[in-house]
Amino acid sequence: MNLQKMFKMQAELDRRIIREKGLEGRDLLPGLILALQVELAECANEWRGFKFWSNDQQPREEKLLEEYVDCLHFILSIGNHIKYPSNYNMDILNRAIFYDGGVNAFLAVFYEVSAFHVELETGGEVSSSFVEIFMRFNELGIALDFTPEQIEQAYIDKNAVNHKRQQEGY
Repeated sequence: MNLQKMFKMQAELDRRIIREKGLEGRDLLPGLILALQVELAECANEWRGFKFWSNDQQPREEKLLEEYVDCLHFILSIGNHIKYPSNYNMDILNRAIFYDGGVNAFLAVFYEVSAFHVELETGGEVSSSFVEIFMRFNELGIALDFTPEQIEQAYIDKNAVNHKRQQEGY
C-alpha cells in the first residue's frame, strides 16, 4: 500500500474542498475527528458482528470496505492537517495485535481517536497519538480480512468519487 501516494491524493482533495467551500483559515480538525468517529460507526454497522441480538450478523462486504475507506480518507486528512510526514516509515503497520474479534478492534480505534482528541485539546503529543490511530486502524483492516491491495484500490476509487461529488456541487 503506497501511503505516501494516498496522503498526497488526500491533500489534493482536501485543498479542493477547502478552496471551493471557502474554508481557508478555519480549524477543521475537530470536525475531521468527529467525521472519523461517525464513519467508524458506519463501518461497524456494515460489519454487523456486534449485533448479538440479530440473526443477521453477516458483514455487508462491499459496503464494509467502502466505509473502511471512508474512515481512511479522514485519517489521512487528519495526518495532513497535523503535518504528519507522509514519507514516515509505516512499517509499524505490519505489526498487528490480533484481537479476539472485530468488536475489540473497533473499540481500539475508537479509543485511539478519542485519545488523539484529548492530546489535541491539552496540547499533548499528537504525532504519536496519530500513529496509534493508524496502527489500530490497520489492525482493524486485518481483523476485517482486507488486503493492503484491496484497501488501496478502494481508496483510489472512492477518492475519484469524492472529486466527482465536489465537481457536481456535493
